[in-house]
Amino acid sequence: MKSRKLASDIVVNGTLGILCLLWTVPTFGVLVSSFRQPEALRETGWWKTAPGEFTLANYEQVVGGKEYPDPTLPGGVAQGEDMGRSFLNSLTVTVPSTLIPIMIAAFAAYGFAWMRFPGRKVFFVFVVALLVVPLQIALIPILRDYMQINLTGTFLAVWLAHTGFGLPLATYLLFNYISSLPRDLLESAFIDGASHFTIFTRLILPLSLPALASFAIFQFLWVWNDLLVALVFIGGTPEVAVLTQRLQEMTGSRGQDWHLLTAGAFVTMVVPLLVFFGLQRYFVRGLLAGSVKG
Repeated sequence: MKSRKLASDIVVNGTLGILCLLWTVPTFGVLVSSFRQPEALRETGWWKTAPGEFTLANYEQVVGGKEYPDPTLPGGVAQGEDMGRSFLNSLTVTVPSTLIPIMIAAFAAYGFAWMRFPGRKVFFVFVVALLVVPLQIALIPILRDYMQINLTGTFLAVWLAHTGFGLPLATYLLFNYISSLPRDLLESAFIDGASHFTIFTRLILPLSLPALASFAIFQFLWVWNDLLVALVFIGGTPEVAVLTQRLQEMTGSRGQDWHLLTAGAFVTMVVPLLVFFGLQRYFVRGLLAGSVKG
């Protein structure tokens, strides 16, 4: 029996390892290509890279806007992309768009789970129903309202949009987790005279950290990689353009410069990878939020 279980574990772990390897190979190829010289990148694949081909010039041109030679242009010199501003813009958009819905949804989830008020179940069903509404159908009506109050082209516009689009999932996920917390713990706090606000800040938030971190990963990755919402509500001006918009522009204007496209692509990947690996210990526990009562 033990040998059969061991063989089964080897097969499962081996299969998962192969799938992870196949999933990682393209990302590794982008990373290697982003450090290669343009001539070598055009002539050979990334798997044939020699040690002397690596250079940091690609990132200097993409992030710092450094000029680089381009024989196809009249002057023989092309200006770099300078994605540093777009990087800061993406952080400015993503961090509030992640924290604001978490804060609001945590309060709402606690109210739905542990407070009794008229229409509680009806309101919660309405929140769950919003999960099936595609965000695309709301873009134009919201844009019209923004135009009436001169909110288009600002970071506040996209903060509010991402907050509204992310609240239903956040509320549902946090409700499942918060409602599964031990009732005796909260009843003891009520007997000791604690208010709802004290219980929420002192008990619920610390105990709900896995669910909060899990949703933070989902929301952060969604907002960071978003192009449609940013393009609709912010616009394409360089002062407020995010990384996804700049990368789209590079695809059209620098389509032949693979060394710049791969460097720009990896710049957009660095922060999501750091966020995921920094919060991954909470990720699985957050996904199982509310699956077990007790």
